[in-house]
Amino acid sequence: MIRPAVLALLAATAAAFGTQAAAGVQEPAGFRLDDYRAPVPATIAGGRVIHTKALHALLRRGNVVLIDVLPAPRRPEGMRQDQPWLPVPRRDIPGSLWLPDVGRGALSISVENWFRDRLAQSTAQDKRRRIVFYCLSRCWMSWNAAKRAAQYGYRRVYWYPDGSDGWEKAGLDLAEAQPEPMPAGP
Repeated sequence: MIRPAVLALLAATAAAFGTQAAAGVQEPAGFRLDDYRAPVPATIAGGRVIHTKALHALLRRGNVVLIDVLPAPRRPEGMRQDQPWLPVPRRDIPGSLWLPDVGRGALSISVENWFRDRLAQSTAQDKRRRIVFYCLSRCWMSWNAAKRAAQYGYRRVYWYPDGSDGWEKAGLDLAEAQPEPMPAGP
């Protein structure tokens, strides 16, 4: 026979576990450093989460900077130079600026400076301009990039966790994209 105190403890534990599970993934204090394709939090400190219908409406109003942070494909190491390499083309939300690798958890100084410069250029130095960050669904890289932009002082940061695949799933158009050239070196 199970005592009432044990039943109460089990019920409290189950309730606490259920609350934690319902709350989902918690935001980390810092940046996500690995396992970028994993369940993501429902919030972003310093920014706002936006989903497909709201993003579509925001884009119709205009004056929005869309930034795709998906890493660009790289030629496999060890592949002979005379061997053909045909990476899968990236298709993203039309009008996006593709800044590969700025969503990694740790950035080199050159990539971080490049990211800051590209943000300043794309917003015409206006830290109140709306900026939307995305990559693919369930991708921490867009969360990292949005968080980083908020830390740089941008005031209207949006994170679109549905990503380009969520946009396409909603029946909206995608366009073939080319990544912005990245800085050379470390």
